Amino acid sequence: MNPQQPDLLSSAPSTSYVPLAERLRPQSLAEVIGQQHLLGPGMPLRLAFESGRPHSCILWGPPGVGKTTIARLMAKAFDAHFITISAVLGGVKEIREAVEQAEAVRRGLHPQPTILFVDEVHRFNKSQQDAFLPHVESGLFTFIGATTENPSFEVNSALLSRAQVYVLKAFQEADARQLIERAHTLALQHLDFDEGAIQTLAGYADGDARRLLNLLEQSAMAAQASGVQAIDAAFLQQALTLNARRFDKGGDHFYDQISALHKSVRGSNPDAALYWLCRMLDGGADARYLSRRVVRMAWEDIGLADPRALQIANDAATTYERLGSPEGELALAQAVIYLAVAPKSNAGYLAYKQAKAFIEKDRSREVPVHLRNAPTQLMQELGHGKAYRYAHDEPEAYAAGETYLPDGMAPPGWYQPVPRGLELKVGEKLAHLRRLDEAAGQK
Repeated sequence: MNPQQPDLLSSAPSTSYVPLAERLRPQSLAEVIGQQHLLGPGMPLRLAFESGRPHSCILWGPPGVGKTTIARLMAKAFDAHFITISAVLGGVKEIREAVEQAEAVRRGLHPQPTILFVDEVHRFNKSQQDAFLPHVESGLFTFIGATTENPSFEVNSALLSRAQVYVLKAFQEADARQLIERAHTLALQHLDFDEGAIQTLAGYADGDARRLLNLLEQSAMAAQASGVQAIDAAFLQQALTLNARRFDKGGDHFYDQISALHKSVRGSNPDAALYWLCRMLDGGADARYLSRRVVRMAWEDIGLADPRALQIANDAATTYERLGSPEGELALAQAVIYLAVAPKSNAGYLAYKQAKAFIEKDRSREVPVHLRNAPTQLMQELGHGKAYRYAHDEPEAYAAGETYLPDGMAPPGWYQPVPRGLELKVGEKLAHLRRLDEAAGQK
């Protein structure tokens, strides 16, 4: 090792190695980076710290944004005994032991309030979550749960009603830069990160502070092994072991991104639609699921304004099934572009929903006699199909003035074509047919 380069591990105890992320864990609110919407002056979580009394809460946010740190700081601020449980590894036994420990602290010579921190609380089932309720009610401990999943879906309503939910946000680039500067000042003074390296690290971290510190640690170790001090983007791309970007294939991030993709297509923004499609593919989303959603977009937001969009969406899905990744992804990308620039119409979608809602509430109406099937002599004698006008035998292949709805049912007007794309012509034709109906009714 070059004696002019300090050992990254030199400040760690000789018996064990303490990761950089743990060494730089904030010891006070002033050291917390990010989350100013909660921890800034006058903000909700800052006021909770300043109140002098802990309260049960759920910290909801993506990985590596400070949920555990905030829980620890809350225990420190309130001089509370801190118990932590991982819902990934723990169960009823760990919950029982935590309750016993909290009771022992309350009965001790120097009683303290207890904060019970449950990491990944959404991994506990309903009965396990219910086990906390009586102890939260009795005040035995203050409950703090951390979750990456939407607590509205993953946390029992009874527990949720007793806890304030705080939403933490992923690190922004400015937060990442501030964290890199702190790490450099406190532990990595011997290294020089240029602007390209800083941007690369912030991008690879993808809003996760823990990942950013781990990447910095990898960078320092790689630099130490290579005998270099100047770190640039090229060095990082060669030296770092990179993981997939932050993405969950079944949680809120997944559905938020598919929502953004759909709304970008609906909003006729091809660049935004491509961005979200590629984000999801990069994050590991199932392209077959995406292809199904693309077909749905074609039917829901374009419809008859451009029937070619439906064909292109289906062809893209078929192409992906035949080629797979990565070749088939190009078909999905071009389908998304076409859908984004195509004329938009939800007329068919709205008409279907209105008709469906009407049928669900309406009574069962009889089929008019002239529209009924008459395959037998008896049915013919009963008048089924009598006076039916065969449209192909009429002028313009249209039976002007004929009715096709149940007797007594007024025309509902569900389908209203938009003045865009092919539906512009459809609207003109329907208006012409209505004029023929009006003329026939006046005879």
